[in-house]
Amino acid sequence: MSKHKMLIVEDDLKLQGMLKDYFMTQDFEVATLDDGQEAVEYILNRQPDIVLLDLMLPVSDGLTICRQTRNHYHGKILMLTASDDDFDHVASLEIGADDFVTKPIKPRVLLARVRSLLRRPNAVAVTDGDELRFDRLILKNKYKRCELNGDFISLTDSEFDLLWLLATHPDTVLSRDKLTQELRGIEFDGFDRTVDNKIVRLRKLLHDSGAPAEKIQTIRGKGYQFVSTAWQ
Repeated sequence: MSKHKMLIVEDDLKLQGMLKDYFMTQDFEVATLDDGQEAVEYILNRQPDIVLLDLMLPVSDGLTICRQTRNHYHGKILMLTASDDDFDHVASLEIGADDFVTKPIKPRVLLARVRSLLRRPNAVAVTDGDELRFDRLILKNKYKRCELNGDFISLTDSEFDLLWLLATHPDTVLSRDKLTQELRGIEFDGFDRTVDNKIVRLRKLLHDSGAPAEKIQTIRGKGYQFVSTAWQ
């Protein structure tokens, strides 16, 4: 299993070093930044699994960084704050942080919070019925656009329509008959392999061609299932 990737954005170098050393001993891959200047670009381009983000930073504060990245960053954000002000805590959560920890930090408590966040699947976000997000997978129906891990995945219209139909029914088994009826407007005759062939193609493009597939699963005798938690 690959290591979880963590970014620590903290200007207290003693605390930053302590946290980096601790999480590396807990089998995390850790990167660090001292201020907010490069944080937005790093988070959006690298897409770490979790960001430990100090609230008060030089150049750009934690709330600003969180606001600028939240819509396009698909991992977890845990705010670190020395403030006991409820306003800061509420503002952090409302702007998109997943959790916060108040300083002074106890590493074992922080580790438990981090692991809890990483076990939690990202909520599916639907915007005006036109956009779906499943962690690192983003689907935009209006433009028939698919993004995975920040990369554009080129799909034909029919491939996108099949993926969209599966994704709008997450964790639900859809039969070949339903998929054929919805996508082609005809009944499944028991022999048509159009849907099956497109599923094979989607799996290849979405890096899900293992045996058995994990993201778009075959449910023997029933159909196919889009697994919402498999896109982390």
